[in-house]
Amino acid sequence: MQRVKKILLWVLVAFIAYAIFTSPDQAADILKTSGGILVDGVKNVGNFFDALLGRR
Repeated sequence: MQRVKKILLWVLVAFIAYAIFTSPDQAADILKTSGGILVDGVKNVGNFFDALLGRR
């Protein structure tokens, strides 16, 4: 099982490298969008707990 995980990890790394080298602009857009989604999610979780605790 450990060997399968290692192989899949290398396949994923190879795919990411291929995607970056073949279309860096699109890869940058995907990374920027993913970062924005992550930041918005963290902010929303913070807003939820603020509302839950009555701070807002």
